[in-house]
Amino acid sequence: MRTRSVLASSAFLLLMPATTVLGQESHSLPLEASKIHWGYYDSTLEPVLRIRSGDRVSFDNLLARGLGRLRDAGIAEERFSAEMLAVEAEETERVGSHPLNGPIFVEGAEPGDVLEVRLVAIGFLASYGVSAWRPGGGAITDFTETGVRAFEIDTIAGTATMTGVSGVTIPTRPFFGSIGVAPPASVGRLNSTAPGRHAGNLDNKELVEGSTLYLPVHVEGGLLSIGDGHAAQGDGEVSGTAIETSLYGTIEITLRKDLSLTWPRAETATHYISMGLDPDLDVAAELATREMVSWLVEEKGMSREDAYVLCSVALDLRVTQVVDQTKGVHGMLAKSLFN
Repeated sequence: MRTRSVLASSAFLLLMPATTVLGQESHSLPLEASKIHWGYYDSTLEPVLRIRSGDRVSFDNLLARGLGRLRDAGIAEERFSAEMLAVEAEETERVGSHPLNGPIFVEGAEPGDVLEVRLVAIGFLASYGVSAWRPGGGAITDFTETGVRAFEIDTIAGTATMTGVSGVTIPTRPFFGSIGVAPPASVGRLNSTAPGRHAGNLDNKELVEGSTLYLPVHVEGGLLSIGDGHAAQGDGEVSGTAIETSLYGTIEITLRKDLSLTWPRAETATHYISMGLDPDLDVAAELATREMVSWLVEEKGMSREDAYVLCSVALDLRVTQVVDQTKGVHGMLAKSLFN
């Protein structure tokens, strides 16, 4: 079942206007085990696709942890597609929670470059989802048993309802929780649970259709992977999960040799976004603030002092998530501030 996203698509680039790349090609990563690596980022992985800067990649993705939680939540077996069942059965090497499409090798990408990932389209592969909790897995630590809840998704109306709970309707805003590149070879294999300088499991609900993510490159080709479909999520993701569901997407990847980043950055139609990631939430908040101050100094020509004051009066710090070992804070600065 393929359904179109209810969100409008638009492109906004953080530092330079968009340009159409001559000879842009479109590629596809179907939902099959050979195109998936489950639960890790690793610089030694062989790419499943090689592209040029400016190309687009369309893909289908299986939800986090596969079909087990859906079964536990009472979703009927006949609602699973043949492709989902095949990936579940065939992909046996599972390091972490997230089946990731990729990795994608971008020709010419070298350490120190930046990959600009524009989220062109995001939509639903299924009209159901699941959320869960487990002891020690969320912001509240005194739950003693694991549990799940099923959700029915109206992909036309753009809403979700929790099974057994009446009178509550949740707007859907689909996005991919995990988008990242391979870490440096010296780091080795990283479990996909915690985000980092490679980005990965950011769980940033602002990265919807039309948004753009900027990723520092650490190895040749970048080795980009993407997955962890969410139908809706609150800032914080406090129980440890969003409405986990299977999504399809199309991304456009542009190699930026004119940029240099230490941490991921992003933007939406209305905001510039800085990010801070650290096991300590205070440190994550400081990093997100420092990143925005640095951007204002570098790109807007402000003094460091003026940029700091502007952030104090106009930058909104939001808790991205508190459940992935490494905490996330993102700063949102409105584009409307600038003439």
